[in-house]
Amino acid sequence: MNAELRRRIIARAAGRCEYCRLSQDRIPLAFHVEHIVPRQHGGQTEPGNLALACGNCNQHKGPNLSGIDPDTGDLCRLFHPRQEEWAVHFRREGSLIFGITSVGRTTVWVLDMNSEFQKERRSKDPRD
Repeated sequence: MNAELRRRIIARAAGRCEYCRLSQDRIPLAFHVEHIVPRQHGGQTEPGNLALACGNCNQHKGPNLSGIDPDTGDLCRLFHPRQEEWAVHFRREGSLIFGITSVGRTTVWVLDMNSEFQKERRSKDPRD
């Protein structure tokens, strides 16, 4: 991926993880530009398939496209930040993120969005 494409993805995301909404300035390590649909599943390196992700979200997402909804036990796809609105699937209360749909719950669970590390970083970030 070239530097210009990376800059475009970071700017589009306003420097925030497109999954947990954590700001890049809260983490000492650079965020990742990740493939929403991983290359191993045919995902392309183009703007419509790329998202800015913090290390926690990217590591936990890995090549996953789906997971198990912790409330229903049903297989469910993960949130797609290029095709969906964050607020439709998630809400933030203090430092916690709650999934308000099956997609949201599954994504919160698979990406471990409420780990102690994530909650601590979000507690210092009052912005939504």
